[in-house]
Amino acid sequence: MELALTANEVRVLGSLVEKDITTPEYYPLSLNALVNACNQKSNRDPVMQLDEDAVRDAIDGLHSQRMAGPAGGADSRVTKYEHRLQEVFNFTRAETAVLCVLLLRGPQTPGELRGRTERLHRFETLDDVQSALQKLMQRDPVLVKVLPRQPGTKESRWVHLMSGDVAVAESMHQPIAATEGGAEAGERVARLEEEVATLRRELGEIKDQMERFRKQFE
Repeated sequence: MELALTANEVRVLGSLVEKDITTPEYYPLSLNALVNACNQKSNRDPVMQLDEDAVRDAIDGLHSQRMAGPAGGADSRVTKYEHRLQEVFNFTRAETAVLCVLLLRGPQTPGELRGRTERLHRFETLDDVQSALQKLMQRDPVLVKVLPRQPGTKESRWVHLMSGDVAVAESMHQPIAATEGGAEAGERVARLEEEVATLRRELGEIKDQMERFRKQFE
């Protein structure tokens, strides 16, 4: 099985998986709801602006690879869409959570993944995150890989391979600072990035709660 999802297909697939777990009462998703999920400003990196045609094309591409498509048996005049990752890969909940966040937010450290997957699956320790990553890496085809650790940082970042292999940018091999304090500065930056990731996750949860509250009165 050769994986070569486009950026739009990656965003649509990640959004479907996320909403399946976090808002099951609104899942499967209508086309309009799926567009909104893809274009969220929280828990997305990069933030995208996909229109209905782009999302529909992405669904068609995913459908041709058996990863998503129209939901069957839904009592609705509006077509709704669902992912089919479980049918294709038979993931554990931990694997699904890790892959989903990698699809939605790009390369991340295990520490960032642990914080950002909390609404999808609770990892008790970093070792549990590493275990899920290792299982994804041992699949055929390989679904994730670890990137070379950037100088001055404590943790390596992991990236999904649903769009094929990822080339390592030359900039990743350049030192962050040429001073003796470069490593310490890098560690401080890494800690700050994890704190920012936690704050963003909490803000995203608040926004999702407000959105669900608003929908109750529509």
